[in-house]
Amino acid sequence: MDFAQQHERFRARVEDALDRLVPPADTRPDRLHKAMRHSIFAGGKRLRPVLVLVGHALYPSKLDPLPAAVAVECLHTYTLIHDDLPCMDNSDLRRGVATCHKAFDEVTALLAGDALLTFAFELLASSYVNHPERAGPLVLELAKGSGSRGVIGGQMEDILSERGGRPASNAQLDYIHQHKTAELLATSLAMGAIVGNSNPDTVSIVRAIGLKLGLTFQIVDDILDATSSTVALGKTAGRDAALEKLTHVRLHGLDASRRRARQLTSETLELCDRLDGANTDFLRHLIAELEHRVK
Repeated sequence: MDFAQQHERFRARVEDALDRLVPPADTRPDRLHKAMRHSIFAGGKRLRPVLVLVGHALYPSKLDPLPAAVAVECLHTYTLIHDDLPCMDNSDLRRGVATCHKAFDEVTALLAGDALLTFAFELLASSYVNHPERAGPLVLELAKGSGSRGVIGGQMEDILSERGGRPASNAQLDYIHQHKTAELLATSLAMGAIVGNSNPDTVSIVRAIGLKLGLTFQIVDDILDATSSTVALGKTAGRDAALEKLTHVRLHGLDASRRRARQLTSETLELCDRLDGANTDFLRHLIAELEHRVK
């Protein structure tokens, strides 16, 4: 298997589906839809929607995973828009271009994020309406992964840590990393498995793989913020330290953070051994690649 070629095929399918399924820029109100598409098409790795396709490919079905992949990317982009707002991180750059509130204005950015969030669930409900046995679990998976006990909860704890409302500790760091980042990666992989022919036990294993993968991803993100440049990252480097965010690097240092990323990668690969009968070649390559990414 050529990992790079397969990865690009997954990405191309996601890009095409995003263009087809996200409302056109001239849809009224056009300023709102232009803002939505500005952030959706600002670039990025498309890791989460690709993970949906990877989860589906483990035990493929004839059901199309692309609406689920687009729903995840819409929800992820909403979190980025809101994360960049002046009341949060007040960022100027995201994925190498102006953040939504800089390209438009704060109110439009807020509404664009709201619209992408609600569109994600509309897309799941409408695309899988004839498959309620999949639609229900898909909606539940995305809602749980992104709600007050998922991404939003992780964001709240992150803010509290910045403001001194929670003591800096390894337990607090793990909570933030798991809920703010890892949950949505686990949700993405699990949603792909749900669209596929996976049984509930298999979905649980897939979700566990996604959680460990997500923790590795966030630790590497912390490392890159401390060691890379704004040009390389496509977003402002060094903001974690400037905002006094609780990160793995701040709590444990660079060397320990790199060791933890290696350990988690090894544990994630071991979990893949439990996926009986699945073709895990691409997933294994992806797990290894994410430990060594440079942006």
